[in-house]
Amino acid sequence: MTPPPDTERAPLADAWGRLPQSSEGVARLGSFTRARVERIIGIVIAVGCVALGAQGFFAALDPGVEAPGWHPAMEMIVFIPYLVMLVACFIGRGVRLFAGVFVVFFTGALVLWPVATSGVPIAGGAEPWIFFLLNIGTAASVLSFPLRLQVITTIVIPVLWGVVRLTQTGFAPAYLVPVPVDVSFALILGGIIVVLGWVFRTVAANVDAARAAAVASYASAAAADATEQERVAVGALMHDSVLAALLAVERAHSDRERTLAVGMSREALTRLANAERDASMGSEAPVAADTIAREIETSAAELGHPLRVERVHTTDVRLPGVVARALTLAAAQAIANAIQHAGAAGLRVSVACEADPVQVAVRVRDGGPGFDLHAIPDDRLGIRGSIIARVAAVGGRASIDSSPDGTQVTLEWAEGA
Repeated sequence: MTPPPDTERAPLADAWGRLPQSSEGVARLGSFTRARVERIIGIVIAVGCVALGAQGFFAALDPGVEAPGWHPAMEMIVFIPYLVMLVACFIGRGVRLFAGVFVVFFTGALVLWPVATSGVPIAGGAEPWIFFLLNIGTAASVLSFPLRLQVITTIVIPVLWGVVRLTQTGFAPAYLVPVPVDVSFALILGGIIVVLGWVFRTVAANVDAARAAAVASYASAAAADATEQERVAVGALMHDSVLAALLAVERAHSDRERTLAVGMSREALTRLANAERDASMGSEAPVAADTIAREIETSAAELGHPLRVERVHTTDVRLPGVVARALTLAAAQAIANAIQHAGAAGLRVSVACEADPVQVAVRVRDGGPGFDLHAIPDDRLGIRGSIIARVAAVGGRASIDSSPDGTQVTLEWAEGA
């Protein structure tokens, strides 16, 4: 039997649901570790950018580097996107967007640098304030761009700085060696940042892949176990009911035997259709006695005869789940018999409980013509197997009182009995 597509993912979703969650949450299956690594990278880069940005900010307090009117504009072009990016990194929202915006604005500032510093004498021995922000641009690309663009940005920003710095100095011999050295240092530091980001993300992706494989393996094992349990249950049912019906059909010669074989076949097919429902008898975990009444109402509705179960003290009593399940299934069988043989005439069901000691009694009454229990052939298992034996298996007792005025099936269980 092939489950529908939605149910195929149920074991996998359940397995992922058992993994611990954090405040950030998991964006999708398979991103458990990657999401946290991204958060950590964002915070670490933000802390480093604070240090580098502070150097650039204090150096920018000297307004003599750019031409008149350019200094405030250049500071706004660079530092406003920089501050917005830092806030995004610390709060964990919009990091990729605002980091990309900073890279774009900072690159534009570098392009404008020769124009902004045109005609201003160069102060020897001191790097301009924008130099201290070079690797912030590299780090921002790690937060925003895919790996290929990270590498390109890491190369372009330092090289662009070298070009504009030499252009600003008029390619003076005094700067032909220091500027390339600064560019090489920026390239090395930027390369380290890109490599570390790539390594951490790769490790996180591998951990997520291994986690997903493990969870998928768990889901597959759980599905296989459920299939095996269903196979065993159906196999037992086939052996007990269907095989007996087939043997009866094969050996039927008289009309009476043929009628009996038809009845056994019908009952076997009915039980086969309800195999999933009968496969599990519940656990020993205590459940409220009111559960019995609710499930009986559900069973009656499924049989096409909705009814209201009378309840007496069912909300304050708890009993083992296996007992509640057995009583529910036995009552459902009694209701099915009443519908089939008595036309559901006068059908009423009640569940009564006592708390000290725990006792429960389920009564199914109908106003049909009744029957003689002793006249039912021994090979008819509807009452003996599905009602009497089922209740006896959990330590309970089932009694059937039938007369021309109707039939009452009483199912009783008492703690310690």
